[in-house]
Amino acid sequence: VQLQASGGGLVQSGGSRRLSCAASGRALSSYNMGWFRQAPGKDRECVAAISRSGGMTYYADSVKGRFTISRDNAKNAVYLQMNSLKPEDTAVYLCAADRPSAVVVSRMIYEYDYWGQGTQVTVSS
Repeated sequence: VQLQASGGGLVQSGGSRRLSCAASGRALSSYNMGWFRQAPGKDRECVAAISRSGGMTYYADSVKGRFTISRDNAKNAVYLQMNSLKPEDTAVYLCAADRPSAVVVSRMIYEYDYWGQGTQVTVSS
């Protein structure tokens, strides 16, 4: 599966942004999906993940209550709605699909086999 993230840009602190991840090559409904971010000098971290059906989600503590992950399997897409953005949310955001055999939603990088190219989100103070 090929993944393409979009929707990044420059946003003021307190603002909102919606990221999209479009898939091609295979139905996204076969995969649990995750949104990760990587800031300069920091490790890549999972900010949100969602199960194949959308019935289970995971959020990092740092974004809980501000970010919402969702998916539309009919459109082969996954979204990340980001509200109340903070300067510390500045990073490259990447979407990823886990291995088809995965049973549970995971926040672990090594569980994800397919990665998009990333989209930059910059939050100004």
